[in-house]
Amino acid sequence: MDVHKQLTIGLFGFGVVGEGLYKVLQQTPSLKASIKRVCIKHPGKKRNAPDELFTTDKNDLLFDKDINVIVEVIDDSVAAFEIVSTAFQQGKAVVSASKKMIAEHLPEILKFQQDTGLPFLCEAAACASIPVIRNLEEYYDNDLLHGIKAIVNGSTNFILTKMFEDKLQFGEALLLAQQLGFAESNPKLDVEGYDAVNKWAILLNHAYGIVEHPDNILFTGIQNIQLSDAAVAREKNYDIKLVAQAQKLRNGKVAAYVLPQFIKHDDHLTFVKNEYNGVVIESGFADKQFFYGKGAGSFPTASAVLSDISALRYNYRYEYKKRYYHTPGELTSDFYVKVYISFNQLADVNKDDFEWIEEWHGGQDRNYLVGVLHFEKLTQHDWWKAQGISLILTPDPVIESIELRNIKKRSLELAGING
Repeated sequence: MDVHKQLTIGLFGFGVVGEGLYKVLQQTPSLKASIKRVCIKHPGKKRNAPDELFTTDKNDLLFDKDINVIVEVIDDSVAAFEIVSTAFQQGKAVVSASKKMIAEHLPEILKFQQDTGLPFLCEAAACASIPVIRNLEEYYDNDLLHGIKAIVNGSTNFILTKMFEDKLQFGEALLLAQQLGFAESNPKLDVEGYDAVNKWAILLNHAYGIVEHPDNILFTGIQNIQLSDAAVAREKNYDIKLVAQAQKLRNGKVAAYVLPQFIKHDDHLTFVKNEYNGVVIESGFADKQFFYGKGAGSFPTASAVLSDISALRYNYRYEYKKRYYHTPGELTSDFYVKVYISFNQLADVNKDDFEWIEEWHGGQDRNYLVGVLHFEKLTQHDWWKAQGISLILTPDPVIESIELRNIKKRSLELAGING
């Protein structure tokens, strides 16, 4: 495609994002992009667009020779993959916002792109209005990318902000998020971390060339966070955020997960409140860069879709340099993490999983401890996900080796001191 070529779009989905895109395109005639047909599921709904634009037959879009771009913003990941596959086979460029579909089908999507040479752009699938995919793809070299940590789900961040600042119980904060449209009527995907880990699977590919199914990335959400945890955080001068993190270890492998975390008040992510998203990228020479913006909503997501449509005029495509031109990164679970765990009774905690325990507090209703365990223990066991148990990583939680601690401990024992 060239700058002068008309982009004729077949749009799947006319919900919050689809309608937002329709409105934005009407206001940007310089793009030379127009929507020819929109495929929808429920024809009876009243929509703010001419009736003749809509169809319920996907083939009206996929097999229309005039349509050269398929834009897909639906929430059915199975249907979305079928649409994308057919679009590639019909020689059409694809723009997608379906994080679950992309995360679960990355190998197939990469193969389609290699076989057809067609672009597949998905900036809207992670952090909406923040251009994080394009930046990771173009700007940061794999070898120099030390780490990336992010708040990628606006609903959970809104709930945690309300629990922390307004002292609302989890249930009250969730209800408020639903009333304001920041959380779905079925909030499980957001609250339990599924949405965040899908986005993280996509970003790990653009950051490190890692292609990993979201099922193989350790994650949990904020469903077990208690008001008492927020009180402990305040006491220690921390915030609590659901943080997606990837960190390159000394051996070159990558530690990655999505877990609640205590955040120090001088951390960039502490400024990310309510429904906003934030990404901190740390690289070899550039130190830290901070991206901040709205992570959801009609226009922020539509703006990301629009930037992808605009890029198609310049034949832009992801080259996946980290994957094809470098040795791709490799996930590892061979490291240690320092965690805070709150619980009702000690019997619920698998104490044998800990290398050592640094703090222990018994309270009237809730107890908590701070200790170090091997990351593999979290992947092998799920006692820490049980109802009534809250696990939160400490700031800078990754410990690569505990050898020094063990040597010190042994020398104290030899000296006859119980440390």
